[in-house]
Amino acid sequence: MERAGRLIPKLKLSPEIADPETRARAAWKLAAGETVARHTKPGALVRGALIIEVEDPQWQRNLARMEHFFVRNLREALGEAIVQRLDFRPMRKPVQNAAPEAVERRPPQREERIADPVLNLVYRQSLPK
Repeated sequence: MERAGRLIPKLKLSPEIADPETRARAAWKLAAGETVARHTKPGALVRGALIIEVEDPQWQRNLARMEHFFVRNLREALGEAIVQRLDFRPMRKPVQNAAPEAVERRPPQREERIADPVLNLVYRQSLPK
């Protein structure tokens, strides 16, 4: 059985879904694993380098040592070598507008329960605007 990431380039889909950068960002969670993905955020794809924002310098150093494993996992998930290297950068601090206790908790949306990142992206793109 083929992964959805390998089938996307073969299908005639909208440019947003078939875009290499979008596919690489969507595959990051699968390639990095659940724990690492919680502490990172994939960014832009620049000349074969996927920019990954990390929480702090310690995470940056540790993940940089494992770069070749992540690149290999991305290549397997995508079915092609879109990402040749990773650039780990410190995460920009988000602006806190509300107190954490004031933020309303909501149940997970349907698209948040789809485990495959590429299928999740396809589902979100198919939703009416």
